[in-house]
Amino acid sequence: MDMRLPLKFTEAVPVQDRHQRALRELRVSVIDRCNFRCTYCMPADSLQGRGVFLPLEKLLTDHEIVDMVKAFAGLGVRKLRITGGEPLLRPGLPALVDQLASIPGLTDIALTTNGVMLPRLADDLFDAGLNRLTVSLDTLDPQVLAEMSGGKAKLAHILDGIKAAEAAGFGPLKINTVVQKGVNDHTIMDLVEYFRGTPHRLRLIEYMDVGNSNHWSEQDVVPNAEWRAAIEEKWPLRPVRSGNPAETARRFEYVDGQGEIGFISSITQPFCGGCTRARVTADGIFYTCLFSSRGNNLMPLIRHSEDPAALSREISAIWAARDDRYSEERGLPGHDRKKVEMYRLGG
Repeated sequence: MDMRLPLKFTEAVPVQDRHQRALRELRVSVIDRCNFRCTYCMPADSLQGRGVFLPLEKLLTDHEIVDMVKAFAGLGVRKLRITGGEPLLRPGLPALVDQLASIPGLTDIALTTNGVMLPRLADDLFDAGLNRLTVSLDTLDPQVLAEMSGGKAKLAHILDGIKAAEAAGFGPLKINTVVQKGVNDHTIMDLVEYFRGTPHRLRLIEYMDVGNSNHWSEQDVVPNAEWRAAIEEKWPLRPVRSGNPAETARRFEYVDGQGEIGFISSITQPFCGGCTRARVTADGIFYTCLFSSRGNNLMPLIRHSEDPAALSREISAIWAARDDRYSEERGLPGHDRKKVEMYRLGG
């Protein structure tokens, strides 16, 4: 039984950016390494044998991550998502989650994973206070999965991870599927049928131009409107109303009561107007957009500053100057540019 007493907390007035978008959500990458080489994130040929990953001593420590998240919570952040790389590769992650769960103001802590290490860690993460899990699964076809993951993923291992999460006590999982035309699009309806009738929520994600190493082309995108139409031909859908303008997925439920599906359509239906998400990399770089080309280094203030309030002031100033609307402006002359890789930002 958790005997920790609730801490006194005063609701913060969230800082707003130049488009009056409040700072409400934080995504923290705890490690940039991954045990997969997914074609849309970290394709193996892009690494070219180089030592591109951060040395462990350059990662934020557990204590530094906790202090940083406290600063964000003090500015209005209520939701935290732990990302990577593959976050479960970080040693001692349940102990970090336990510390994060005690931060005043946070109402939700989630984690995105490829799932293969959940049989070993799901129980500890649940006991530590992790609220929600998102598992990435792009296909049920073992050969296609292997090709998309650089030969690293095995379907049985991911499905075992989902079962372990269920057994540990996690509620409905989100299942993230990145759809690439000519790669896995022919397997999507099988995935829809597999999760239909379960409590889990499949989310189809349009292939996005995050980073540069995935060689993104708009020709490789399947608009989610096509998937919705195809699904409705077999199983009628109706919209699920959401009171959260920052929600990335447009959610639908099956009319026959067999669950829910979501569509994340950054390419064809951008949602920049409601974006309240900040991102910090494993070495303390603060980015205000998933498609950023540059960020702000918070590490000196996190690790060396003698003024506890200096970090909060810096975060507040960066967010107040934020003007990002990349997905709404995509394709405009001079707009598309070299961007930070997804495995650094954590999606």
